[in-house]
Amino acid sequence: MGNNNKTIAKNTIVLYFRMIVTIIISLYTSRVVLRVLGVEDFGIYHSVGGVVGMFAFINGAMATGSSRFLTAELGTGNFDKLKRTFSTVLTVHFCLAVLFALVLETVGMWFLHNKLIIPENRMSAATFLLHLSALSSLLSITQVPYSASIVSHEKMGIYAYTSITDAVLKLLIVYALTLAPFDQLKFYALLGFIVNVAMLLFYRFYCLKHFPETHYQFVADKKIMKSIISFSGWGLLGSIARMLQFQGSTVLINMFFNPSVVAARAVANQVNGTAVHFINSFRTAVNPQIIKRYTGEQKESSKKLLLETTKLAYYIMLVLALPICFVARPLLYLWLGQVPEHSVAFLQVTIITSLIDVFDISFLSALWAKGRIRENALVSPFVLFAAFPIAYIMFRMGMPPVSICWAFMVSIIVMGMVVKPMLIIKYVDYTWGEIIPVFVTCGKVTLASAIIPTVVFLLFDNQMSNDLIRFLIYVPISVMCVLLSVWTLGLNSRMRDSIMSFASTVLKRRNHHDGRE
Repeated sequence: MGNNNKTIAKNTIVLYFRMIVTIIISLYTSRVVLRVLGVEDFGIYHSVGGVVGMFAFINGAMATGSSRFLTAELGTGNFDKLKRTFSTVLTVHFCLAVLFALVLETVGMWFLHNKLIIPENRMSAATFLLHLSALSSLLSITQVPYSASIVSHEKMGIYAYTSITDAVLKLLIVYALTLAPFDQLKFYALLGFIVNVAMLLFYRFYCLKHFPETHYQFVADKKIMKSIISFSGWGLLGSIARMLQFQGSTVLINMFFNPSVVAARAVANQVNGTAVHFINSFRTAVNPQIIKRYTGEQKESSKKLLLETTKLAYYIMLVLALPICFVARPLLYLWLGQVPEHSVAFLQVTIITSLIDVFDISFLSALWAKGRIRENALVSPFVLFAAFPIAYIMFRMGMPPVSICWAFMVSIIVMGMVVKPMLIIKYVDYTWGEIIPVFVTCGKVTLASAIIPTVVFLLFDNQMSNDLIRFLIYVPISVMCVLLSVWTLGLNSRMRDSIMSFASTVLKRRNHHDGRE
């Protein structure tokens, strides 16, 4: 168990390193792309991406199923079944890729030309972008089993290094964009497609070399296929709800507002996505152990790991969310220089929603480990989808674009703090006595963290002369308040002792290394 915990810690550090580098590069590239393409083309790029994302939820559901079953077979140690599982998964994804491309080239094309507000002189570029996105998505779908194998084997190092390489190549694309020999939006999409193909080929080469089970044989094990399709099929319903929350909301905004508002939403999502990457990296490192322990008959250990990491994930997100709420405007100005209207409001509401969403995402891992997601799939669409028509009605009534974010926040609260707890209590043997302390502890930490920054904001914000001063004051105060609150209220004595022990070990190694030098 100690080795497993060390693996989690090592993989988390590796993924955080990858994330920090890619975030810095992506934030810079977004600034340049927005400046070079302009607000209109930037909004068109994300509008078409929203259309592709509306159909990509199918791939997301299958990816979840693939990862879960490959990880579970690794936990049981049955290599023959693991090999059959991989080949079956790849066969299913190939069929899905063909279907996806057909749907995107028919329904997606109709939606682009008939429902989105795209200037007539930019429709050609938008159509080209959709065709290229369809081809890229087709290739990405068949890539899913290979990526799932890397995560299942917990080889996060290679995952991190290739992501950094991908980010660096996309940085080079930004510089090449200023030298575009033809339409800049088309050129940007084409270069991005080439980079994606290169990364896909590398992933496949690595898996074929290091994981014997990834050598494909035409296998369609009916029992395995039935289990995967059943699991993924139920997950598909939940993915539909998530699709409506993100890509669907972007498309809905574009149905009522011009591309500049879509650009504002995209900018807010970029910053929010940066924060969410911290949680995704943490969960990517932890989830394989949660699943392996559960399938390996270490259910109590799996449960304990999930509950503790749920709190840690919340604290990580709070360290980012609280400062962002106070410095949303100066952050966007310092980052972009020009800030699309509504971006600040979008960002503030979206980051709070993502903080609450930590519970929903974390508790879902328990259902994955159990292999029981049918009930979640039946309930989630009703709760999350309810926000979609409500937002539609609010837009028809003339309410501002940010209204859609408030609607989805309410649905996320219901999902993460009511629905998911009830499901894992009923089907994965959790109890309210184990879950409620997680909510209470996180609530105490949040309230304690927010008091001082809020007082400073109310008393002194109007007296601050510029955005840089606001940024330099609110960020350190907010971060220190969160860290102090987590240390005193959010961690039990055992966790504090573990952190102190880990820090002491690192310092001793450092001092020993310095002494040798």
